[in-house]
Amino acid sequence: MLSALAQRLEAQELIAALALAGLAPSVAAAQTPPTEAVAADPAVRTQAEALLPLLAGGPGYDSLFAPVFRQAVPLGQWSPLTQQLADTLGAPRRIASLTPRGRFAATVEVAYDRGTATMLIAVDPAPPHAIAGLRITGTTRADDSAAALAKDLAALPGATGLGVYALAGATPKATLAIDDATPAPIGSAFKLWVLAEAARQVAAGRHRWDEVVPVGVPSLPSGILQGWPRGTPVTLQTLATLMIAISDNTATDTLIGVLGRREVDAMAARFGGAGPVLTTREAFAIKADPALTAAWTGADAAARRALLTAQAARIAGERIDAMMFSSGPVANDAVEWFAAPRDMARLLAHLRDAGPVVRAILAVNPGIDPTTAARFRYVGFKGGSEPGVIALNLLAETQDGRWYAVVGDWHRRDAAVDDAAFIALVTRALAQVTR
Repeated sequence: MLSALAQRLEAQELIAALALAGLAPSVAAAQTPPTEAVAADPAVRTQAEALLPLLAGGPGYDSLFAPVFRQAVPLGQWSPLTQQLADTLGAPRRIASLTPRGRFAATVEVAYDRGTATMLIAVDPAPPHAIAGLRITGTTRADDSAAALAKDLAALPGATGLGVYALAGATPKATLAIDDATPAPIGSAFKLWVLAEAARQVAAGRHRWDEVVPVGVPSLPSGILQGWPRGTPVTLQTLATLMIAISDNTATDTLIGVLGRREVDAMAARFGGAGPVLTTREAFAIKADPALTAAWTGADAAARRALLTAQAARIAGERIDAMMFSSGPVANDAVEWFAAPRDMARLLAHLRDAGPVVRAILAVNPGIDPTTAARFRYVGFKGGSEPGVIALNLLAETQDGRWYAVVGDWHRRDAAVDDAAFIALVTRALAQVTR
């Protein structure tokens, strides 16, 4: 809910300390969106090749990396991280592929003894073209298995669920199911309910994707519409795209207002959810007030609807502190949206069949790195996260035309979850469907 899970994948047991570290302005300016056909400067491949000995534990850290990277990822952090990669994948052998991400940046796939690691690399445009940014965005293990996934999932503290489902018939068929019938907090993944209801009403002729509506009451980020003037005219398709692609909370709340709460509640109920479905602003406001949290927690659906009606003016008008989550999880076992993985898989199957506009919206941000996405004909994604909660929902079509849903969730009340580690687990599950 607070952060869009945008293309962040990590190696098993590898935390994102190798984040694309503090790109200098000159490097950031040299990057262009990956959709543009821009050839990489030869220095990118040269530096990628030079990275191999360092990944193997060799010398050259000070000369290969720019100061901005060395400051963000000191040698004392770099060495253990490369060792963790080696422990998982063996020795790095070669650059298997290099896909430009602008003139001075690329996605690089490194072949190891027992798998591959995908990295986003950016070099300084000025000679000697030191590496200014590096991010491990994913790994695949040649020896991975469902049993290994189950073992690694069980090792996570808190409660988890994971399912991989073939979408060949009317009902998703689980090829891997781990606690997939247990409802769990899903954060911003509830926005898939809203997308499904928007698609239903458009198909029924009640609304149009090109219909123009005013932006509603601002919520907290993530998103951009919270900073736009209230009442700015936007189309329903724009709202839906922002809601899914960057998890825009204000776009979501505006859409719920257009579609109707009871209609969204009914769609959620079709796929395992329970009403009333909170807007993001309502969720923030209730979480921020211990009295409202207690009242919500102890109420049934009718009482919760009455509470929202009674508090509507206050919730719409009061200032909500954006730092409310700075101390850790807040009521993520009560003031939330809940669904089980198998129900989210049914929802993804429904959305796949809801028309080209819906499929296009889901694919704007595929949620995985470009190298992994390129192995599929189609990838759609919506995640959800806040302190103590992460939920991932992937809809994928293999190159030979098989459709799958991969759904996972992890939550705990006592501390934040490790988003990167969980994204890696779910991505490993997705990778298995291509084998």
